[in-house]
Amino acid sequence: MLRLRAGQRRKLLRWAEKKGCPLTLRRCMAVAKVGQGLSYRAVARELLCSVSTVADAVRRYKQTGRHGLLDRRAGNGRRKVGEPYEAQLKQVLEGTPQDMGWLRTTWTRELLACELERRGLPRVSVTSVGRALERVGASLKRPRPVVLCPWPAPRRARRVWQLKCLAAHATANEPVFYEDEMDVHLNPKPGWDWMLPGHRRLLVTPGNNRKGYVGGALESRTGRLTWVKGANKTSDLFIELLHALVQEHPRATRLHVILDNASMHHGQKTRRALAALGGRVVLHFLPPYCPSANKIERVWWDVHAHVTRNHRRANLDSLLGDVDAYLAGRNVHATSHPTLRSGYAPLAA
Repeated sequence: MLRLRAGQRRKLLRWAEKKGCPLTLRRCMAVAKVGQGLSYRAVARELLCSVSTVADAVRRYKQTGRHGLLDRRAGNGRRKVGEPYEAQLKQVLEGTPQDMGWLRTTWTRELLACELERRGLPRVSVTSVGRALERVGASLKRPRPVVLCPWPAPRRARRVWQLKCLAAHATANEPVFYEDEMDVHLNPKPGWDWMLPGHRRLLVTPGNNRKGYVGGALESRTGRLTWVKGANKTSDLFIELLHALVQEHPRATRLHVILDNASMHHGQKTRRALAALGGRVVLHFLPPYCPSANKIERVWWDVHAHVTRNHRRANLDSLLGDVDAYLAGRNVHATSHPTLRSGYAPLAA
């Protein structure tokens, strides 16, 4: 039996704390508790370890004293996964496996270990690579699909800057709007939600998907949204939105609309409608594939986050009614809270 006085136990634990190794501290705690008179099994329950771990710590203490409780890996030399390894890991993660000559399209921990070994670094286990990934702040993510703008960068930046200046100098007499269309699917897209352990909420889908469409125009000065709904995404939906804008701003001499290059915005029917409006509506087209420059995209993102994602509506009319209610509440909130005019929306009223 191992018996230690209270002073011996305190000295042992203070010595272990100075070493800064959690494994050494756990062994010293095991020895101190056994020296206090507790059984191996009781100590193992308290320290959340196995009985053999407690017995091994006591045996090592009896044979070589407290120095026998030190981590024996301390004399293994330099760590394999150190700062040079992590620096190379960051460099590898900036590219894809195909950039490095591998056939696979995504990185795995095994493939990262092989690539780093090919670069002259030591071969390490998969778990060591996982710990290194955690230390460099890497995490599993889904890539965001984008389409690159075919315009040269200076031309694209110049056009975006011109439209920003147009929106910044908008007046009540010549308001500026960001326009776009949104698809509303009856089949809900699943999204993240909080759930209790052992419980996974079911999301029932109608099966046969149906679509509705919403055309909207976000005023740059006030943050108010004008929208119309339609069964088809055609020029008729866009023309209906233009007429709604003209009716809402009867005193404005000219309405400036910033929009993308969809074919419905260029068609002959649209051009005839613009001519019939007597030049009161002027279209300003964004560079191709530049949705980030269209502020109304954030509004659509909020609509999906608040209304359409994980929805449980059985028919499309009810779902579109929820969209109407959310956008109406958003307009009320945008009027009473001007700081939210950048496109962020609150919960529907």
